[in-house]
Amino acid sequence: MNRKQKIILITVLITISIILDQISKIWVRSNIESYTETSLIGDFFTLIKVENTGAFLGMGSELSELPRLLILIILPIIVLISITIYTYIEKTLDQTSIIGFSLIIGGGIGNIFDRILYGSVTDFLYINLGSIFKTGIFNIADLSVTIGMILILFSSFNKKN
Repeated sequence: MNRKQKIILITVLITISIILDQISKIWVRSNIESYTETSLIGDFFTLIKVENTGAFLGMGSELSELPRLLILIILPIIVLISITIYTYIEKTLDQTSIIGFSLIIGGGIGNIFDRILYGSVTDFLYINLGSIFKTGIFNIADLSVTIGMILILFSSFNKKN
């Protein structure tokens, strides 16, 4: 993959990730009442709209204003800028890692955008497979970040083998 193709791939993936996240959140904010459970696939996959003022699973929501600003907005912006620069300029990244970092960047931007604009992040997806597996309530940005992390880990393990 040449430099121009790499830049296009990164930019397109970040943009698609942000757009899917924001469109889904706009739809949920407009159409789903808070804390109302709507079945998508039985009891296994549901929509439950919540406004998360913290980070992952609400962590940090009890912090006062300044620490919350630093930990949930300023620090993530610095990290995202660093990851973005790294992803665009690092020549040794394989395609899987590029996709992974791009999804993390797009998801991170989507959630930071919400925190800045609304003071919270709209979460709405919930998976419950009984005693086998349950998630916290999450959104498309969280899904992008998670898939991105899995891809980077996968790529990292593949390089070692």
